[in-house]
Amino acid sequence: MNGAVLEGVLRIPALLARAARLCPERTALVCGDRRLDYRRYAAQTWATARRLRGCAGPGARVATLLGNSDLACVMTLALQCAGSQHLPLNPLYTARELEFILRDAQPALLVADAPSHAIAAPLAAALGIRLVAEDEARAWMQPEPGQQEAPADDSDAQAPALLQYTGGTTGHPKGVILGRDAIATNVLQRELALPTRYGADSVLCAMPLFHSYGMAMGLFLAASAAATLVVLPRYRPDDVCDAVQRERITLFPGSPTIYTGLLSHARFAGTDWSSVRACYSGSAPLAEEVHRRWEAAVGAPIYEGYGQTEAGPILTYNGPAGARHGSVGTPVAQTEVQVVDLETGAIVLPAGQRGEIRARGPQIMQGYLARPDATAEALRDGWLYTGDIGEFAEGGFLYIRDRKKDLVISGGYNIYPREVDEVLYLHPDVAEAAAVGWPDSYRGEVIRAFVVLRPGAAVDEAGLIAHCQSNLARYKVPAVISILDALPYTGANKVDKKALRA
Repeated sequence: MNGAVLEGVLRIPALLARAARLCPERTALVCGDRRLDYRRYAAQTWATARRLRGCAGPGARVATLLGNSDLACVMTLALQCAGSQHLPLNPLYTARELEFILRDAQPALLVADAPSHAIAAPLAAALGIRLVAEDEARAWMQPEPGQQEAPADDSDAQAPALLQYTGGTTGHPKGVILGRDAIATNVLQRELALPTRYGADSVLCAMPLFHSYGMAMGLFLAASAAATLVVLPRYRPDDVCDAVQRERITLFPGSPTIYTGLLSHARFAGTDWSSVRACYSGSAPLAEEVHRRWEAAVGAPIYEGYGQTEAGPILTYNGPAGARHGSVGTPVAQTEVQVVDLETGAIVLPAGQRGEIRARGPQIMQGYLARPDATAEALRDGWLYTGDIGEFAEGGFLYIRDRKKDLVISGGYNIYPREVDEVLYLHPDVAEAAAVGWPDSYRGEVIRAFVVLRPGAAVDEAGLIAHCQSNLARYKVPAVISILDALPYTGANKVDKKALRA
Protein backbone atom coordinates (compact mmCIF):
# COMPACT_ATOMS: atom_id res chain seq x y z
CA MET A 1 0.00 0.00 0.00
CA ASN A 2 1.24 3.46 -0.84
CA GLY A 3 2.30 5.02 2.44
CA ALA A 4 1.31 8.63 1.70
CA VAL A 5 -1.02 10.09 4.31
CA LEU A 6 -4.20 11.68 3.03
CA GLU A 7 -4.59 14.81 5.11
CA GLY A 8 -6.75 17.85 4.47
CA VAL A 9 -9.13 16.11 2.07
CA LEU A 10 -11.42 18.74 0.55
CA ARG A 11 -14.77 17.87 -0.97
CA ILE A 12 -15.58 19.04 -4.49
CA PRO A 13 -17.51 22.19 -3.39
CA ALA A 14 -14.61 23.23 -1.15
CA LEU A 15 -12.16 22.80 -4.03
CA LEU A 16 -14.26 25.13 -6.20
CA ALA A 17 -14.64 27.64 -3.36
CA ARG A 18 -10.87 27.68 -2.85
CA ALA A 19 -10.26 28.34 -6.54
CA ALA A 20 -12.83 31.17 -6.54
CA ARG A 21 -11.18 32.71 -3.48
CA LEU A 22 -7.57 32.43 -4.65
CA CYS A 23 -8.00 32.86 -8.42
CA PRO A 24 -11.32 34.73 -8.92
CA GLU A 25 -10.40 36.30 -12.26
CA ARG A 26 -8.71 33.25 -13.76
CA THR A 27 -10.62 31.67 -16.65
CA ALA A 28 -12.28 28.59 -15.20
CA LEU A 29 -14.34 27.23 -18.07
CA VAL A 30 -14.26 27.53 -21.84
CA CYS A 31 -17.04 25.88 -23.81
CA GLY A 32 -17.63 27.18 -27.31
CA ASP A 33 -18.25 30.92 -27.07
CA ARG A 34 -18.91 30.76 -23.33
CA ARG A 35 -16.05 31.71 -20.99
CA LEU A 36 -16.41 31.92 -17.21
CA ASP A 37 -13.91 33.09 -14.62
CA TYR A 38 -13.79 31.31 -11.27
CA ARG A 39 -15.83 33.99 -9.52
CA ARG A 40 -18.72 33.56 -11.97
CA TYR A 41 -18.29 29.77 -12.22
CA ALA A 42 -18.63 29.40 -8.46
CA ALA A 43 -21.55 31.83 -8.26
CA GLN A 44 -23.47 29.90 -10.92
CA THR A 45 -22.74 26.64 -9.12
CA TRP A 46 -23.92 27.95 -5.74
CA ALA A 47 -27.09 29.39 -7.31
CA THR A 48 -27.89 26.10 -9.03
CA ALA A 49 -27.26 24.17 -5.81
CA ARG A 50 -29.76 26.32 -3.94
CA ARG A 51 -32.41 25.72 -6.60
CA LEU A 52 -31.74 21.99 -6.45
CA ARG A 53 -32.14 21.94 -2.68
CA GLY A 54 -35.34 23.93 -2.90
CA CYS A 55 -36.75 21.71 -5.62
CA ALA A 56 -35.74 18.23 -4.49
CA GLY A 57 -34.19 18.55 -1.04
CA PRO A 58 -30.79 17.36 0.24
CA GLY A 59 -30.01 13.76 -0.53
CA ALA A 60 -32.47 13.54 -3.41
CA ARG A 61 -31.48 11.52 -6.46
CA VAL A 62 -31.18 13.70 -9.56
CA ALA A 63 -30.54 12.34 -13.05
CA THR A 64 -28.85 14.40 -15.76
CA LEU A 65 -29.02 13.78 -19.49
CA LEU A 66 -26.48 16.31 -20.70
CA GLY A 67 -23.90 16.46 -23.44
CA ASN A 68 -20.58 18.18 -22.77
CA SER A 69 -21.33 21.84 -22.07
CA ASP A 70 -21.01 24.57 -19.47
CA LEU A 71 -24.43 23.46 -18.18
CA ALA A 72 -23.11 19.93 -17.60
CA CYS A 73 -20.10 21.28 -15.67
CA VAL A 74 -22.11 23.62 -13.47
CA MET A 75 -24.86 21.07 -12.84
CA THR A 76 -22.40 18.33 -11.86
CA LEU A 77 -20.62 20.58 -9.37
CA ALA A 78 -23.93 21.96 -8.06
CA LEU A 79 -25.23 18.47 -7.36
CA GLN A 80 -22.12 17.84 -5.28
CA CYS A 81 -22.70 21.11 -3.45
CA ALA A 82 -26.43 20.46 -2.87
CA GLY A 83 -25.76 17.11 -1.22
CA SER A 84 -27.72 15.33 -3.96
CA GLN A 85 -27.16 11.88 -5.41
CA HIS A 86 -26.09 12.54 -8.99
CA LEU A 87 -27.16 10.03 -11.63
CA PRO A 88 -25.32 11.00 -14.87
CA LEU A 89 -26.82 9.42 -17.98
CA ASN A 90 -25.30 8.83 -21.38
CA PRO A 91 -27.01 11.12 -23.91
CA LEU A 92 -26.27 8.60 -26.66
CA TYR A 93 -28.46 5.96 -25.04
CA THR A 94 -31.72 4.91 -26.66
CA ALA A 95 -35.08 5.32 -24.94
CA ARG A 96 -35.03 1.63 -24.03
CA GLU A 97 -31.64 1.90 -22.34
CA LEU A 98 -32.60 5.07 -20.49
CA GLU A 99 -35.92 3.66 -19.35
CA PHE A 100 -34.23 0.69 -17.69
CA ILE A 101 -31.86 2.93 -15.70
CA LEU A 102 -34.55 5.44 -14.74
CA ARG A 103 -36.87 2.67 -13.55
CA ASP A 104 -34.01 1.14 -11.61
CA ALA A 105 -32.81 4.37 -9.98
CA GLN A 106 -36.14 6.22 -9.60
CA PRO A 107 -34.73 9.77 -9.49
CA ALA A 108 -36.82 12.70 -8.30
CA LEU A 109 -35.63 14.99 -11.12
CA LEU A 110 -34.35 14.55 -14.64
CA VAL A 111 -32.33 17.48 -16.02
CA ALA A 112 -32.06 17.32 -19.81
CA ASP A 113 -30.49 19.66 -22.34
CA ALA A 114 -32.19 20.74 -25.56
CA PRO A 115 -30.81 17.93 -27.78
CA SER A 116 -32.04 15.32 -25.28
CA HIS A 117 -35.45 16.85 -24.59
CA ALA A 118 -37.33 14.83 -27.21
CA ILE A 119 -36.24 11.53 -25.69
CA ALA A 120 -36.37 12.70 -22.06
CA ALA A 121 -39.86 14.25 -22.01
CA PRO A 122 -41.94 11.11 -22.73
CA LEU A 123 -39.79 9.03 -20.38
CA ALA A 124 -40.18 11.51 -17.54
CA ALA A 125 -43.93 11.69 -18.10
CA ALA A 126 -44.34 7.92 -18.19
CA LEU A 127 -42.25 7.36 -15.07
CA GLY A 128 -43.56 10.27 -13.01
CA ILE A 129 -40.23 12.10 -12.86
CA ARG A 130 -40.13 15.88 -12.86
CA LEU A 131 -38.34 17.05 -16.00
CA VAL A 132 -36.13 20.12 -15.82
CA ALA A 133 -35.52 21.38 -19.35
CA GLU A 134 -32.43 23.33 -20.40
CA ASP A 135 -34.08 26.76 -20.24
CA GLU A 136 -35.15 26.19 -16.64
CA ALA A 137 -31.77 24.74 -15.68
CA ARG A 138 -29.97 27.73 -17.15
CA ALA A 139 -32.30 30.07 -15.27
CA TRP A 140 -31.24 28.29 -12.07
CA MET A 141 -27.63 29.21 -12.88
CA GLN A 142 -28.26 32.95 -12.50
CA PRO A 143 -27.16 34.15 -9.03
CA GLU A 144 -29.59 36.19 -6.96
CA PRO A 145 -28.43 39.36 -5.16
CA GLY A 146 -26.79 38.61 -1.83
CA GLN A 147 -26.26 34.91 -2.58
CA GLN A 148 -22.61 34.73 -3.52
CA GLU A 149 -21.48 32.18 -0.92
CA ALA A 150 -21.62 28.41 -1.14
CA PRO A 151 -24.49 26.69 0.67
CA ALA A 152 -23.42 24.93 3.84
CA ASP A 153 -22.04 21.44 3.17
CA ASP A 154 -23.52 19.45 6.04
CA SER A 155 -23.88 16.07 4.34
CA ASP A 156 -22.55 12.91 5.95
CA ALA A 157 -19.15 11.62 4.78
CA GLN A 158 -20.70 8.34 3.63
CA ALA A 159 -23.75 9.93 2.01
CA PRO A 160 -24.13 8.69 -1.59
CA ALA A 161 -22.94 11.39 -3.98
CA LEU A 162 -22.69 9.61 -7.32
CA LEU A 163 -24.75 6.81 -8.82
CA GLN A 164 -22.87 5.91 -11.98
CA TYR A 165 -24.13 3.05 -14.11
CA THR A 166 -21.71 0.61 -15.65
CA GLY A 167 -21.78 0.33 -19.42
CA GLY A 168 -23.91 -2.80 -19.48
CA THR A 169 -21.85 -4.51 -22.19
CA THR A 170 -22.34 -7.90 -20.49
CA GLY A 171 -25.96 -7.52 -19.39
CA HIS A 172 -28.16 -4.98 -17.62
CA PRO A 173 -26.21 -1.98 -16.30
CA LYS A 174 -25.68 -1.70 -12.54
CA GLY A 175 -25.69 1.49 -10.49
CA VAL A 176 -22.39 2.04 -8.68
CA ILE A 177 -22.81 3.96 -5.40
CA LEU A 178 -19.92 6.28 -4.48
CA GLY A 179 -19.85 8.21 -1.21
CA ARG A 180 -19.13 11.91 -0.85
CA ASP A 181 -15.77 11.58 0.87
CA ALA A 182 -14.74 8.66 -1.36
CA ILE A 183 -14.91 11.01 -4.36
CA ALA A 184 -12.98 13.76 -2.56
CA THR A 185 -10.33 11.28 -1.46
CA ASN A 186 -9.81 10.00 -4.98
CA VAL A 187 -9.22 13.56 -6.23
CA LEU A 188 -6.43 13.96 -3.68
CA GLN A 189 -5.04 10.50 -4.49
CA ARG A 190 -4.77 11.54 -8.13
CA GLU A 191 -3.11 14.83 -7.16
CA LEU A 192 -0.45 13.05 -5.11
CA ALA A 193 0.33 10.78 -8.06
CA LEU A 194 0.09 13.47 -10.76
CA PRO A 195 0.79 16.90 -9.27
CA THR A 196 -0.71 19.91 -11.02
CA ARG A 197 0.50 23.53 -11.02
CA TYR A 198 -2.10 25.43 -9.03
CA GLY A 199 -3.65 28.26 -11.00
CA ALA A 200 -1.36 27.69 -14.00
CA ASP A 201 -2.65 24.67 -15.95
CA SER A 202 -5.19 24.36 -18.75
CA VAL A 203 -7.01 21.06 -19.28
CA LEU A 204 -8.66 19.89 -22.50
CA CYS A 205 -11.66 17.63 -21.98
CA ALA A 206 -12.87 15.81 -25.08
CA MET A 207 -14.03 12.86 -22.96
CA PRO A 208 -17.74 12.61 -22.10
CA LEU A 209 -18.43 14.28 -18.76
CA PHE A 210 -21.10 11.75 -17.79
CA HIS A 211 -18.37 9.09 -17.68
CA SER A 212 -16.23 8.51 -14.57
CA TYR A 213 -12.97 9.16 -16.44
CA GLY A 214 -14.06 12.48 -17.96
CA MET A 215 -15.49 13.59 -14.63
CA ALA A 216 -12.41 12.65 -12.59
CA MET A 217 -9.64 13.62 -15.01
CA GLY A 218 -11.39 16.62 -16.55
CA LEU A 219 -13.97 18.36 -14.37
CA PHE A 220 -12.76 17.46 -10.87
CA LEU A 221 -9.07 17.75 -11.77
CA ALA A 222 -9.56 21.28 -13.09
CA ALA A 223 -11.50 22.43 -10.02
CA SER A 224 -8.88 20.99 -7.68
CA ALA A 225 -6.06 22.76 -9.54
CA ALA A 226 -7.78 26.09 -10.30
CA ALA A 227 -7.07 25.17 -13.92
CA THR A 228 -8.79 26.40 -17.05
CA LEU A 229 -11.07 23.62 -18.29
CA VAL A 230 -11.65 23.64 -22.05
CA VAL A 231 -14.64 21.43 -22.80
CA LEU A 232 -15.36 20.12 -26.29
CA PRO A 233 -18.92 18.99 -27.09
CA ARG A 234 -17.49 15.74 -28.42
CA TYR A 235 -14.23 14.29 -29.65
CA ARG A 236 -13.42 15.56 -33.13
CA PRO A 237 -9.77 15.57 -34.20
CA ASP A 238 -10.00 18.98 -35.89
CA ASP A 239 -11.55 20.52 -32.75
CA VAL A 240 -8.84 19.00 -30.57
CA CYS A 241 -6.08 20.38 -32.78
CA ASP A 242 -7.69 23.84 -32.79
CA ALA A 243 -8.19 23.91 -29.01
CA VAL A 244 -4.68 22.72 -28.16
CA GLN A 245 -3.17 25.63 -30.11
CA ARG A 246 -5.74 28.31 -29.29
CA GLU A 247 -5.96 27.68 -25.54
CA ARG A 248 -2.33 26.60 -25.01
CA ILE A 249 -3.38 23.37 -23.35
CA THR A 250 -0.93 21.99 -20.76
CA LEU A 251 -2.73 18.81 -19.57
CA PHE A 252 -4.32 16.43 -22.05
CA PRO A 253 -6.44 13.53 -20.74
CA GLY A 254 -7.38 11.05 -23.43
CA SER A 255 -8.24 7.46 -24.17
CA PRO A 256 -6.48 4.95 -26.45
CA THR A 257 -9.01 5.64 -29.18
CA ILE A 258 -8.29 9.38 -29.01
CA TYR A 259 -4.51 8.92 -29.15
CA THR A 260 -4.79 6.43 -31.99
CA GLY A 261 -7.21 8.62 -33.93
CA LEU A 262 -5.12 11.77 -33.58
CA LEU A 263 -1.93 10.03 -34.67
CA SER A 264 -3.69 9.06 -37.90
CA HIS A 265 -5.26 12.49 -38.48
CA ALA A 266 -4.02 14.70 -41.29
CA ARG A 267 -3.63 17.78 -39.05
CA PHE A 268 -1.82 16.08 -36.18
CA ALA A 269 1.74 16.64 -37.39
CA GLY A 270 1.09 20.32 -38.16
CA THR A 271 -0.44 21.11 -34.77
CA ASP A 272 1.66 22.97 -32.21
CA TRP A 273 1.71 20.67 -29.16
CA SER A 274 4.57 22.52 -27.43
CA SER A 275 2.40 23.82 -24.56
CA VAL A 276 1.36 20.29 -23.52
CA ARG A 277 3.49 19.09 -20.61
CA ALA A 278 1.62 15.90 -19.64
CA CYS A 279 -0.96 13.55 -21.11
CA TYR A 280 -3.10 11.03 -19.25
CA SER A 281 -4.55 7.79 -20.55
CA GLY A 282 -7.30 5.70 -19.06
CA SER A 283 -10.61 3.99 -19.87
CA ALA A 284 -8.87 1.08 -21.63
CA PRO A 285 -5.30 -0.26 -22.00
CA LEU A 286 -3.04 1.80 -24.25
CA ALA A 287 -1.03 -0.14 -26.84
CA GLU A 288 2.70 0.29 -26.22
CA GLU A 289 3.39 1.16 -29.85
CA VAL A 290 0.78 3.95 -29.78
CA HIS A 291 2.26 5.16 -26.48
CA ARG A 292 5.78 5.39 -27.91
CA ARG A 293 4.69 7.01 -31.17
CA TRP A 294 2.67 9.67 -29.34
CA GLU A 295 5.47 10.63 -26.96
CA ALA A 296 7.96 10.79 -29.81
CA ALA A 297 5.68 13.06 -31.82
CA VAL A 298 4.37 15.35 -29.06
CA GLY A 299 7.35 15.46 -26.74
CA ALA A 300 5.22 15.09 -23.61
CA PRO A 301 4.81 11.93 -21.53
CA ILE A 302 1.60 9.90 -21.36
CA TYR A 303 0.93 8.82 -17.79
CA GLU A 304 -1.24 5.74 -18.05
CA GLY A 305 -3.51 4.75 -15.19
CA TYR A 306 -6.02 2.12 -14.25
CA GLY A 307 -9.33 2.02 -12.50
CA GLN A 308 -13.02 1.49 -12.98
CA THR A 309 -16.28 3.10 -11.98
CA GLU A 310 -16.49 0.81 -8.94
CA ALA A 311 -13.08 2.08 -7.78
CA GLY A 312 -14.00 5.73 -7.57
CA PRO A 313 -12.52 5.49 -10.35
CA ILE A 314 -8.69 5.66 -9.95
CA LEU A 315 -6.60 2.81 -8.50
CA THR A 316 -3.15 3.18 -10.07
CA TYR A 317 -1.16 5.65 -12.13
CA ASN A 318 2.24 6.07 -13.66
CA GLY A 319 3.61 9.44 -12.66
CA PRO A 320 6.60 11.78 -12.92
CA ALA A 321 8.39 9.88 -10.15
CA GLY A 322 8.57 6.80 -12.37
CA ALA A 323 6.77 5.36 -15.36
CA ARG A 324 6.96 2.27 -17.53
CA HIS A 325 5.48 1.82 -20.98
CA GLY A 326 2.85 -0.90 -21.03
CA SER A 327 2.27 -0.60 -17.28
CA VAL A 328 -0.60 1.23 -15.57
CA GLY A 329 1.71 2.25 -12.76
CA THR A 330 1.61 1.74 -9.01
CA PRO A 331 -1.27 2.08 -6.53
CA VAL A 332 -2.32 5.58 -5.51
CA ALA A 333 -2.08 6.64 -1.86
CA GLN A 334 -3.73 4.44 0.77
CA THR A 335 -4.75 1.89 -1.86
CA GLU A 336 -3.76 -1.74 -1.83
CA VAL A 337 -3.82 -3.76 -5.06
CA GLN A 338 -3.17 -7.48 -5.32
CA VAL A 339 -3.21 -10.13 -8.04
CA VAL A 340 -4.95 -13.33 -6.91
CA ASP A 341 -5.66 -16.74 -8.40
CA LEU A 342 -8.65 -17.07 -10.74
CA GLU A 343 -10.14 -20.12 -9.06
CA THR A 344 -10.57 -19.02 -5.43
CA GLY A 345 -9.60 -15.34 -5.50
CA ALA A 346 -7.86 -15.86 -2.16
CA ILE A 347 -4.28 -16.81 -3.08
CA VAL A 348 -2.04 -13.76 -3.60
CA LEU A 349 0.24 -14.39 -6.57
CA PRO A 350 3.88 -13.28 -6.77
CA ALA A 351 5.27 -10.86 -9.35
CA GLY A 352 5.20 -12.28 -12.86
CA GLN A 353 2.11 -14.44 -12.38
CA ARG A 354 -1.23 -13.49 -13.90
CA GLY A 355 -4.49 -13.49 -12.02
CA GLU A 356 -7.48 -11.34 -11.10
CA ILE A 357 -6.81 -7.86 -9.77
CA ARG A 358 -8.43 -6.95 -6.47
CA ALA A 359 -8.16 -3.66 -4.58
CA ARG A 360 -9.16 -1.93 -1.39
CA GLY A 361 -8.99 1.68 -0.33
CA PRO A 362 -11.10 4.65 0.81
CA GLN A 363 -12.30 5.42 -2.73
CA ILE A 364 -14.01 2.06 -3.38
CA MET A 365 -17.77 1.94 -4.05
CA GLN A 366 -20.33 1.16 -1.37
CA GLY A 367 -21.98 -1.37 -3.65
CA TYR A 368 -24.48 -1.67 -6.50
CA LEU A 369 -27.93 -0.13 -6.14
CA ALA A 370 -30.49 -2.82 -5.23
CA ARG A 371 -28.15 -5.60 -6.41
CA PRO A 372 -27.14 -7.50 -3.24
CA ASP A 373 -25.96 -10.57 -5.15
CA ALA A 374 -23.81 -8.53 -7.55
CA THR A 375 -22.46 -6.48 -4.65
CA ALA A 376 -21.54 -9.63 -2.73
CA GLU A 377 -19.76 -10.98 -5.81
CA ALA A 378 -17.75 -7.78 -6.39
CA LEU A 379 -17.02 -6.85 -2.74
CA ARG A 380 -15.59 -9.74 -0.74
CA ASP A 381 -13.88 -9.46 2.63
CA GLY A 382 -13.24 -5.76 2.07
CA TRP A 383 -11.77 -6.22 -1.42
CA LEU A 384 -13.14 -5.06 -4.75
CA TYR A 385 -12.71 -7.85 -7.29
CA THR A 386 -12.25 -5.99 -10.54
CA GLY A 387 -12.73 -8.78 -13.08
CA ASP A 388 -9.50 -7.70 -14.78
CA ILE A 389 -6.51 -9.94 -15.44
CA GLY A 390 -3.10 -8.52 -14.56
CA GLU A 391 0.32 -9.13 -13.11
CA PHE A 392 2.89 -7.21 -11.14
CA ALA A 393 6.45 -6.68 -12.28
CA GLU A 394 9.36 -6.05 -9.96
CA GLY A 395 9.10 -2.62 -8.40
CA GLY A 396 5.35 -2.88 -7.91
CA PHE A 397 4.32 -1.84 -11.43
CA LEU A 398 0.98 -3.31 -12.51
CA TYR A 399 0.31 -4.60 -16.03
CA ILE A 400 -3.22 -5.19 -17.32
CA ARG A 401 -3.43 -8.26 -19.50
CA ASP A 402 -7.17 -8.49 -20.14
CA ARG A 403 -10.66 -8.60 -18.77
CA LYS A 404 -11.39 -11.85 -16.95
CA LYS A 405 -14.49 -12.29 -19.09
CA ASP A 406 -12.39 -11.76 -22.25
CA LEU A 407 -9.99 -14.59 -21.45
CA VAL A 408 -10.03 -17.02 -24.40
CA ILE A 409 -9.37 -20.72 -23.81
CA SER A 410 -8.43 -22.38 -27.09
CA GLY A 411 -7.60 -26.07 -27.08
CA GLY A 412 -6.71 -25.83 -23.40
CA TYR A 413 -4.44 -22.81 -23.83
CA ASN A 414 -5.19 -19.42 -22.24
CA ILE A 415 -5.06 -16.54 -24.71
CA TYR A 416 -5.28 -12.89 -23.70
CA PRO A 417 -6.72 -10.93 -26.65
CA ARG A 418 -4.86 -7.78 -25.68
CA GLU A 419 -1.58 -9.50 -26.49
CA VAL A 420 -2.88 -10.10 -30.02
CA ASP A 421 -3.94 -6.43 -30.20
CA GLU A 422 -0.42 -5.33 -29.27
CA VAL A 423 1.13 -7.44 -32.02
CA LEU A 424 -1.28 -6.11 -34.65
CA TYR A 425 -0.49 -2.53 -33.60
CA LEU A 426 3.17 -3.22 -34.38
CA HIS A 427 2.32 -3.54 -38.08
CA PRO A 428 2.92 -0.16 -39.76
CA ASP A 429 -0.32 -0.38 -41.77
CA VAL A 430 -2.60 -0.95 -38.74
CA ALA A 431 -4.43 2.03 -37.28
CA GLU A 432 -6.74 0.16 -34.87
CA ALA A 433 -7.10 -3.43 -33.77
CA ALA A 434 -9.33 -5.49 -31.48
CA ALA A 435 -9.24 -9.24 -30.92
CA VAL A 436 -12.06 -11.31 -29.40
CA GLY A 437 -12.86 -14.94 -28.69
CA TRP A 438 -14.84 -16.74 -31.37
CA PRO A 439 -16.71 -20.06 -30.97
CA ASP A 440 -15.02 -23.06 -32.60
CA SER A 441 -16.40 -26.60 -32.68
CA TYR A 442 -12.97 -28.18 -32.35
CA ARG A 443 -10.93 -25.90 -30.05
CA GLY A 444 -13.84 -24.42 -28.10
CA GLU A 445 -12.70 -20.91 -29.00
CA VAL A 446 -10.30 -19.27 -31.40
CA ILE A 447 -9.15 -15.69 -31.82
CA ARG A 448 -10.79 -13.46 -34.37
CA ALA A 449 -9.31 -10.02 -34.92
CA PHE A 450 -10.80 -6.88 -36.42
CA VAL A 451 -8.51 -4.26 -37.95
CA VAL A 452 -8.77 -0.74 -39.34
CA LEU A 453 -5.97 0.11 -41.76
CA ARG A 454 -4.15 3.40 -42.22
CA PRO A 455 -4.88 5.42 -45.37
CA GLY A 456 -2.98 4.02 -48.33
CA ALA A 457 -2.18 0.71 -46.62
CA ALA A 458 -1.41 -2.19 -48.95
CA VAL A 459 -1.50 -5.12 -46.53
CA ASP A 460 -4.31 -7.65 -46.77
CA GLU A 461 -5.69 -10.26 -44.36
CA ALA A 462 -3.09 -12.85 -45.39
CA GLY A 463 -0.29 -10.38 -44.75
CA LEU A 464 -1.63 -9.61 -41.28
CA ILE A 465 -1.92 -13.33 -40.48
CA ALA A 466 1.72 -13.77 -41.56
CA HIS A 467 2.70 -10.83 -39.33
CA CYS A 468 0.98 -12.51 -36.35
CA GLN A 469 2.61 -15.84 -37.14
CA SER A 470 5.98 -14.14 -36.91
CA ASN A 471 5.22 -12.63 -33.51
CA LEU A 472 2.89 -15.04 -31.69
CA ALA A 473 2.80 -18.67 -30.67
CA ARG A 474 0.75 -20.69 -33.14
CA TYR A 475 -2.26 -21.10 -30.86
CA LYS A 476 -2.48 -17.31 -30.39
CA VAL A 477 -2.58 -16.44 -34.09
CA PRO A 478 -6.05 -15.25 -35.17
CA ALA A 479 -8.01 -17.80 -37.16
CA VAL A 480 -9.64 -14.90 -39.03
CA ILE A 481 -8.73 -11.24 -39.44
CA SER A 482 -11.46 -8.96 -40.74
CA ILE A 483 -10.62 -5.54 -42.15
CA LEU A 484 -13.24 -2.92 -41.29
CA ASP A 485 -13.72 0.74 -42.12
CA ALA A 486 -14.17 1.50 -38.41
CA LEU A 487 -14.46 -0.30 -35.09
CA PRO A 488 -17.67 0.01 -33.06
CA TYR A 489 -17.48 1.97 -29.79
CA THR A 490 -19.58 2.17 -26.66
CA GLY A 491 -20.88 5.49 -25.33
CA ALA A 492 -17.89 5.54 -22.97
CA ASN A 493 -15.54 5.57 -25.99
CA LYS A 494 -14.32 1.99 -25.55
CA VAL A 495 -14.15 -0.60 -28.31
CA ASP A 496 -17.47 -2.46 -28.18
CA LYS A 497 -16.29 -6.06 -28.10
CA LYS A 498 -19.83 -7.29 -27.55
CA ALA A 499 -20.75 -5.82 -30.92
CA LEU A 500 -17.70 -7.40 -32.51
CA ARG A 501 -18.61 -10.80 -31.12
CA ALA A 502 -22.10 -10.41 -32.53
